[in-house]
Amino acid sequence: MNDEASENQETPLAGELDKKGAAVKFPPPAIFASFILIGAALQTLWPVGLGVPESFQIFGLLMVLLGVLIALLVNISFKRQGTAIEPWKPTTTILTTGFYAWSRNPIYVGFCMINIGIGISSNNFWIFVSFIPAAFLLYHLAIAKEEAYLEEKFGEEYLAYKNKVRRWI
Repeated sequence: MNDEASENQETPLAGELDKKGAAVKFPPPAIFASFILIGAALQTLWPVGLGVPESFQIFGLLMVLLGVLIALLVNISFKRQGTAIEPWKPTTTILTTGFYAWSRNPIYVGFCMINIGIGISSNNFWIFVSFIPAAFLLYHLAIAKEEAYLEEKFGEEYLAYKNKVRRWI
């Protein structure tokens, strides 16, 4: 995978603001994990299956593995470029190749796949649909802040990337 950062020029950004990065306070993976737990609890109270045959549940596990693989590869890309993956730390560059050529948030797509896959493999409707409120909450707690931060820090370069690549897929 060739994940080279674009040749970007940072716009002047107030030093204090950049020390906090996008100032996201809640780790995005915890949002998805929380909704998996909520889905498991709901299944205990109101069991609803997906009607997935047991022989099909292996596809859920494969989806989980693919989601985890995406998250790991994105993490490696961030490390290679020397920029922080944590949204509460400053970003030094915009990744625009590899998974980032198709999605501005591929790691979040991977997290959604994990929730969907666990729902399929466990035949649990509540976990299966948990990616929907998780993604909604993620947008309001992280993505909106990340995008505003990147627009301010990288200016036209990020806006051009944003216009070219979809948020999800």
